[in-house]
Amino acid sequence: MPADDEAESASASPAEDFDARVTSIAVLAEPVRRALYRFVGGRSEPVSREEAATGVGVALHTAKFHLDKLVDDGLLDVEYRRPPGRGGPGAGRPSKLYRRSSREVSVSVPERHYELVGRLLATAITDAEREDVPVSDALRQAVRREGRSLGRTVLESADSTRRSAIRDSAIRTLEESGYEPRTDANGVTLVNCPFHSLAREYTDLVCGMNLDLIDGMLSCLERPGLEAKLDPAPGRCCVRLENA
Repeated sequence: MPADDEAESASASPAEDFDARVTSIAVLAEPVRRALYRFVGGRSEPVSREEAATGVGVALHTAKFHLDKLVDDGLLDVEYRRPPGRGGPGAGRPSKLYRRSSREVSVSVPERHYELVGRLLATAITDAEREDVPVSDALRQAVRREGRSLGRTVLESADSTRRSAIRDSAIRTLEESGYEPRTDANGVTLVNCPFHSLAREYTDLVCGMNLDLIDGMLSCLERPGLEAKLDPAPGRCCVRLENA
């Protein structure tokens, strides 16, 4: 992911990021806009408005409107360039050219985070080779580090240091991470598993990752009043948070 995209993702909450991704995908529902995106994306070099308009068979002003909308939503990038051999005084203004953005956009409903699993596995394999430890041990360490990162988010976003505020922030962070927590008298049920398809095929591995991730988050919190336990059941995450 480019540095600009990393900075943008870091500044937006997961919920805000989800909304932004949905908006970007929705932009492509318009047929002309979708055709222009495909045309620009299929070219090895940036294209002008004139080339794009001719390529999809629409008027120049129509192409301009939709191309700029794609830029506004982060699906296309713009650069300015003069034709080869033209430069210096009197060369005129550079042409506005469009190219596909390197930004990746994906949306799943219910929310899934398979890219997180891939990143954690890649980190674990790299760490295991470098430190000469079993991949399973390196994976647990990588997942718990990710969980502690979530824990820091909980503390930073809590309204106060009160136990109830930290608990509320933890539940909110789990919501933003795609777990869809539902509070009851005995604790918190996580209605959604962000790694659902993988959990069905690699149940022990993924359920263990869920437990380490959430337990790692809770380990950063002082007396959060919640304890993560494996409690598999159909139709929800295998981890449940019990009142402690």
